[in-house]
Amino acid sequence: MKHSILKALSFFHYYLCKAYDRVLMHLYRHQFKVCGSNVVFYPTMSDIYYRHISVGDDVYIGPGASFMALISSISIGDKVMFGPNVTIRGGNHSTHIIGKFMADYRTPDKRKEDDQPVIIENDVWIGTGAIILKGVRIGRGAIIAAGAVVTRNVPPYSITGGIPAKLIKFRWSADEILQHEEKLYSAGDRLTKADIEELLQK
Repeated sequence: MKHSILKALSFFHYYLCKAYDRVLMHLYRHQFKVCGSNVVFYPTMSDIYYRHISVGDDVYIGPGASFMALISSISIGDKVMFGPNVTIRGGNHSTHIIGKFMADYRTPDKRKEDDQPVIIENDVWIGTGAIILKGVRIGRGAIIAAGAVVTRNVPPYSITGGIPAKLIKFRWSADEILQHEEKLYSAGDRLTKADIEELLQK
């Protein structure tokens, strides 16, 4: 009996928190620099510096997100999915000054290379617990494996994973990518066959 009551209370608490997050989501969406339509995120379960983040349409940001860019920016395209506990950092702590403790560094001590934007293009899936660091661009249609630490640019339609993250393979052949592009993008927005073939040779 006691176990059943605790289970019921646990379910009630879970759904109450979820409902509360839904309400907050509608209030907090205006905190983003830009926020498209149909964006789902979890304000009470995440740590997001909204002011420098732009989000497109139909984006799902799983619980436990930690998105920070205090000086640079984070740009997220359309149809992007984030699993739980994804971290994005648009900056890094400086370490270059001789004769100064790192804990004593302040914002004016930062160099240009210490803060760089993160760009995530359309149709990207980022797995649970992935970490994306400053200056990274993730090409459209890419998949980032769970737990990956991404320190460099990710090509479109690639599957990338590991620590540090490396290209595992491409999702499709050149012809299949071309077909996919033709179905989803207008002529002016598509990758050309030459672009795709060059991409797959890297």
